[in-house]
Amino acid sequence: MKRTTFLGIAFVLSLSLILGACTPKADENAPVSGEVSVNPDTGEVESEEGDVEESDENPTLRIAVLPIIDTLPLFLAQEEALFETYDLNVELIPVSSAPELSQMVASGQADGMITDGLTVAFFNKEEIQMQIVRYAQRPTADTGHFFILGAKDSGITTPADLKGVEIGISEGTIIEYVTDRLLEKEGFDADEIQTIAVPKIPDRMALLGSGELKAAVLPDPLASLAVSQGATIVLDDTQSPEYGASVYVFSKKIIDENPEAIRDFVEVIDTAVIFLEEEPEEYGYVLENRQLVPAPLLSGYVIPPFPSGIYSEAEWADTLAWAQAKGLLSVNIPYEDAVNSSFIP
Repeated sequence: MKRTTFLGIAFVLSLSLILGACTPKADENAPVSGEVSVNPDTGEVESEEGDVEESDENPTLRIAVLPIIDTLPLFLAQEEALFETYDLNVELIPVSSAPELSQMVASGQADGMITDGLTVAFFNKEEIQMQIVRYAQRPTADTGHFFILGAKDSGITTPADLKGVEIGISEGTIIEYVTDRLLEKEGFDADEIQTIAVPKIPDRMALLGSGELKAAVLPDPLASLAVSQGATIVLDDTQSPEYGASVYVFSKKIIDENPEAIRDFVEVIDTAVIFLEEEPEEYGYVLENRQLVPAPLLSGYVIPPFPSGIYSEAEWADTLAWAQAKGLLSVNIPYEDAVNSSFIP
């Protein structure tokens, strides 16, 4: 049986928080317009829509962004002025946590964000507020996105070693989803998967480094940093890339009112991904300028591949099934309502 406990925080690393890996609890200090709340148990976002400024001829797409590797094509497009080639106005609004990311969109202060399918499901519980328009990042057979790590000197090196061991996660997020699915594929029964809630990634990383946590789940490139400090990779989503995807999403309101702007945006991201495929070494400066990779890893960091296409029906169905089994979601949300594939070539 899973047990929810909060470890005392030994110390906090000053590292960026990653998408969907943060606590579903709202950041009380985040600037919002309109009434916004995030259910701490489910991660659901409730809001009264704030005012959204529109331009009839040339709208501005306001996108809330975390400093994570998933955003590299987006920042590259800004650095290389690709949006200007489509006469597209794009404003990138920096945020520091996943709750703040959701709050900005829920309150109407941002039109879109990079998030995960689970967050989209929570937004759309009662009505369709958000739609997925493209993949942002996805694991491949060679490049992982999320990693289950064993602490240095813990003796945890294989999946079997994790039975009965509390694994540091953030609950009700893609981190917990990926953890459950990876361990289930290794044959774990529900009562053999034990987790402990450590919502903030810097805290989780610190406790893993100190050995107070024997195992934890981290996204890359922070997982790579933990490995360089002695942690061991036990499992990762390279074996199951269908679980770890992130996606570009926009409010249904902005999609309905400005479909051509969304179409141009998707095409710009497609172009940025091609640039990264052809000459990844040319764009290392974006990683440094935007602080997307920890400084100790910059010199040898290999930019991962970025996907084309869109979140699949199978991925959406499995995300819903997991959330429903957890008691986080009680409704079925049709794939075609939550995923808008009309902008994919």
